[in-house]
Amino acid sequence: MESRYLQKELGTCLTQGLAEVARMRPVDPIEYLALWIYKYKENMTMKQQRENEKAQLEHERELALLEQEMMERLKAEEILFQQQQLELQLELEMQEKERQRMEEMQRAQEGVEEEMIMNMVKTEETLHLEEAITDSGKTLAEISDRYGAPNLSRVEELDEPMLSDVALNIDQD
Repeated sequence: MESRYLQKELGTCLTQGLAEVARMRPVDPIEYLALWIYKYKENMTMKQQRENEKAQLEHERELALLEQEMMERLKAEEILFQQQQLELQLELEMQEKERQRMEEMQRAQEGVEEEMIMNMVKTEETLHLEEAITDSGKTLAEISDRYGAPNLSRVEELDEPMLSDVALNIDQD
């Protein structure tokens, strides 16, 4: 049982230390072995510390990779969200334009309907006037009470130069 403990805890250290003492053959082999064991322990402690640091660095690197991956996902989600917002805004703008276009079409259609109604009313008025003219024998101007309708009884003819007189004046200049 004790031999297992010594084998487990000191086996490698003592075996390597004794092999080193046999190879070097120092003047004071006990002191040399003691110093060699201290150095061995220091080397083992440093080796363990480096392994711990390496494991810690590896863990930190994994965490950094996870964080970087998370940041990339967040950026991708942010870009996707911005694209969705732009698409929504464009869709709303398109709906607004479509609504305005529909309103314009409706106004135009109402205008056409009003124009058709006015034409129908004018046609009816014209028919009534024509009936009145044929019935009374008076001219349209005489029957019409519209403002600006010409009164044919007051229209005077003006003496206009004939085309040949104008041509003669151009030739003389």
